[in-house]
Amino acid sequence: MALMEVSFPGGKIVDASMKGFTVRTDQPERAGGSGTAPAPFDLFLSSIGTCTGIYALNFCESKGLSTEGLKLTLDVEKDSETRMLSKIRMVLTLPEDFPPKYERAILRAMNLCAVKRHMLEAPEFEIVTE
Repeated sequence: MALMEVSFPGGKIVDASMKGFTVRTDQPERAGGSGTAPAPFDLFLSSIGTCTGIYALNFCESKGLSTEGLKLTLDVEKDSETRMLSKIRMVLTLPEDFPPKYERAILRAMNLCAVKRHMLEAPEFEIVTE
């Protein structure tokens, strides 16, 4: 059985079903879609942000620290020629009472994000037909 099944319910909508969940994507209107769901590339960026964020959350919880006000923002820079991402910048807003002695440690924890690590050590891709 496959880890994920991708289906095409209509228009530019593409669904990915796995582990009992279905994640819907759509293209923006400017790309021929109806804009009813995030585009696949948006989900890629969301995966990076949410993966990094869960490491920050887990760090705080493991130390018994408040997470009130904890927030992560993500911005990107693109290469003007290739239109590929050249930089992903994440900024972690810490709770007001966050102990300064843990600032470097939470950043180290966030760097353990599995999505980021897979980008840095990319797997081989194989695409075949049946």
